[in-house]
Amino acid sequence: MKVAYDKSVMRSPLAVLRKAGYSQFTDPNTGISSFELRPTSTPYPRFHLYVDEKRDEITFNLHLDQKKPSYGVGHAHSGEYEGPTIEKEMRRIDSWVRHVEPEEEEVRAKGKGQRSKPWWKIW
Repeated sequence: MKVAYDKSVMRSPLAVLRKAGYSQFTDPNTGISSFELRPTSTPYPRFHLYVDEKRDEITFNLHLDQKKPSYGVGHAHSGEYEGPTIEKEMRRIDSWVRHVEPEEEEVRAKGKGQRSKPWWKIW
């Protein structure tokens, strides 16, 4: 499933995906960087997301890997690219897109010209 965002809505895909629980992953065979979220402690299943940044747009390409790809003669890949599970996860990521960016801008605006108090002097 692909979803595109204007860069004015999301300037930092890395910040959004980290808040959503995704880890950066570089494929040792291809060297291609992507992001993954493992719903269990096992390597599979996992949500696998590629980020494509263009001039004015950031595209998230999400799928669910059910098991490790068995490339060879048949080039089998057990990935789900559509369906209710993918749609639900994309809605969850989308909520982070809308939540993270305004929050970060608010923190930056408050931080300009102000010194923050150490944590022990909050009260």
